[in-house]
Amino acid sequence: MRQAGRYLPEYRRVRERMSLLQLCKRPDAAAEVTVQPVDRLGVDAAILFADILLVAEPLGVGLDYAKGEGPVIARPIRTRDDVARLPDVDPDDAVPFVYETARLARRALAGRVPLIGFAGAPFTVASYLIEGGPSRNFLLTKRLMYTDPDAWTALMERLTALTARYLRGQIAAGADAVQLFDSWVGCLAPEAYRRYVLPYSRAVFAALPPEAPAIHFGTGTGGLLEAMRDAGGHVIGLDWRVELGAAWTRLGPGVGVQGNLDPAVLLSTPAEIKRGVGGILDAAAGRPGHVFNLGHGVLPETPWENLRAMVEMVHEMSRR
Repeated sequence: MRQAGRYLPEYRRVRERMSLLQLCKRPDAAAEVTVQPVDRLGVDAAILFADILLVAEPLGVGLDYAKGEGPVIARPIRTRDDVARLPDVDPDDAVPFVYETARLARRALAGRVPLIGFAGAPFTVASYLIEGGPSRNFLLTKRLMYTDPDAWTALMERLTALTARYLRGQIAAGADAVQLFDSWVGCLAPEAYRRYVLPYSRAVFAALPPEAPAIHFGTGTGGLLEAMRDAGGHVIGLDWRVELGAAWTRLGPGVGVQGNLDPAVLLSTPAEIKRGVGGILDAAAGRPGHVFNLGHGVLPETPWENLRAMVEMVHEMSRR
């Protein structure tokens, strides 16, 4: 959940020397920032430092990162001809630096904590490629999905195969678990999710080694939880917009849950953070399978001391 980032002074020092893409392509530096939160915060796992669109860059869409605006796609995918022109991409050849980062990070962690890899889900990557960047309403994505289902199918099949190979490569390089981020899927109605997204997410999870724990996360997905469970993943990530206990009851006993403190709580006082942490743990009620986490990524404005305090609170209250 954006574990390494601008809230850490040591990360900011690294970023003063290189852009985000440069950092992702420098395995030594990317492994360094992967380990930074473990050393600084005392978290129980490290998140591989990468970006969900790294596998999209080799597709020739013109990926760049605009300061303050996030990823920008210079040549968006808008038609079936655009989809047909996409090259076949083998992540082993296209993003070997990600796998090297995993190997170096695992070596640096020296067994202290597990390493979690990740990828963007086919729908979320497709939405970036179609919209040309972040979007509020995803109208271009939905228009292609509804008006040209053959083009949509072709794009999603391409991204599904790419994502599955990419995650398998991370596991082979040393990731102990992986997470599939469907960051934007909350924009869809449940019926649309089941028709246009679920089959592809399910295919990604089905292609992974069964012994590797897999986490399935999306934002704004309170109306999609049962469908996301059906799509796959040993653990379903929850954002902060749902009550953890009630959501877990809906999901049933067959899966774990991850979450789900509002990241904005970490901008408040230690007393409020403790109240928030206690509420999440009370909602989990000691059931096995709960991974405490934020309900989305760490906000850049977050004091790192508050994150450290939160981790210590989780450890202390869990032991108690």
